[in-house]
Amino acid sequence: MSNKIRLRKGLNIPLKGSAETHIAKNISPNIIAVKPTDFKGLNPKLLVKEGDLVKAGTPVIADKKRPEILICSPISGTVKEVVRGEKRKLLEILIESDKKHECQQIVTPNFRKATQKELKETLLAGGMWPMIKQRPYGIIPSPSIEPKAIFISGFDTSPLAPDLDFTLKAEFEHMQVGVEVLTKLTSGGVHLSLNADNFAGSPLHRLEKVSLHVFDGPHPAGNVGVQIHHISPINKGDIVWTLDLYTLAAIGRLFSKGVFDLRKIIAITGPRAKKPCYIETLPGMPMSDIMEFVELTPEKKSGELLPVRYISGNVLTGDNIGENGSLGIFHNQITLVSEGKYREMFGWSKPFRAKKFSFSHSYFSWLTPSKKYSLDTNLNGGERAFVMTGVYEKVLPMDIYPMYLLKAILAEDIDKMEALGIYEIIEEDFALCEFVCPSKTEIQEIVSNGIDLMIKEMS
Repeated sequence: MSNKIRLRKGLNIPLKGSAETHIAKNISPNIIAVKPTDFKGLNPKLLVKEGDLVKAGTPVIADKKRPEILICSPISGTVKEVVRGEKRKLLEILIESDKKHECQQIVTPNFRKATQKELKETLLAGGMWPMIKQRPYGIIPSPSIEPKAIFISGFDTSPLAPDLDFTLKAEFEHMQVGVEVLTKLTSGGVHLSLNADNFAGSPLHRLEKVSLHVFDGPHPAGNVGVQIHHISPINKGDIVWTLDLYTLAAIGRLFSKGVFDLRKIIAITGPRAKKPCYIETLPGMPMSDIMEFVELTPEKKSGELLPVRYISGNVLTGDNIGENGSLGIFHNQITLVSEGKYREMFGWSKPFRAKKFSFSHSYFSWLTPSKKYSLDTNLNGGERAFVMTGVYEKVLPMDIYPMYLLKAILAEDIDKMEALGIYEIIEEDFALCEFVCPSKTEIQEIVSNGIDLMIKEMS
């Protein structure tokens, strides 16, 4: 039994470079980067040193305040380098693969008979606990607190998002095991949201022991935060957990095979991707391993070769990691776009700009809704006064006042932040607001600062 929720607010960004549904390559990286910065709320403690031998599933980082929470190596090999930043902040651990992919065997209980305590201990020991996120704040959850419910988004509406039915078509049995494990961790049940456009065609609607919800609408309909808002809004004192389908499958593999296995199929997308496609790899893969998929030829007309921005994730919420960066553990795609460090004569005042997309009717893109654009990172202007325009409300399908919430965050008014919905949102929920913002304001950064303030003041 499922209920259908229709969202009218939002925006699908018509970006060129969607991946064709075939796996072009299976990449076994020589070097993997384990980045504690991928995990919000983690206070990392290093458990290994350079030269140590590790297996897939060997703990390499623990949380200082909660030592039972472990970050594990996704491959077997040798710790090549520990990279630190300012004030010796731990940035990443580089692990060189031995190409054997030996796994540390994890003793797992029978998930159908195990107690909640046994299941949590297995998730902690198996390195899967940090892959779960807690709302509010999007942080690693506390093992001692039972959530009100667990929410999973079964589709992704972000720009050039991978087709999850394709990438996870061989993982149905593992996902079912994952669901059965999660149902024992909460009394509120596991809630799975599917896309109305492909509900019947998706194998996910056959998953048992889940509460199904169907969403119809543009991005951000696939954001789990938007789905929670319409299914069971988060109030002060509520705790819910969220995870993606890749994590669900990895939990199933942990309990089925007793191994820590994060291998997944991701999409290589974007206007600068040469034949956008899918690859099978591991999180932490360096960008040097996908150079054959990057378009580096100059444009035919101008002959100019613009630099490429390497984004781990999608263009709205992904990380700009550069050509020497690595794939984030929560990211399921790599987006390649041109760096837009240029100025245009007359700019927005040009009467006709066929290659530009506009959310408003400033250009003629609204006359060709099916056209795709080779968008780049150019801001088409600079940051200016943060003024009320009413544009945020057009792309945020949540019953909150985004402008007033942002102003409350800037004023560090915790009472107003609580009243205006800070518990319901994380950065990704405001990403479209940042895209359409006429003031070019870094809205996701403001939200992140507000969440950090709440964690500091309310802990």
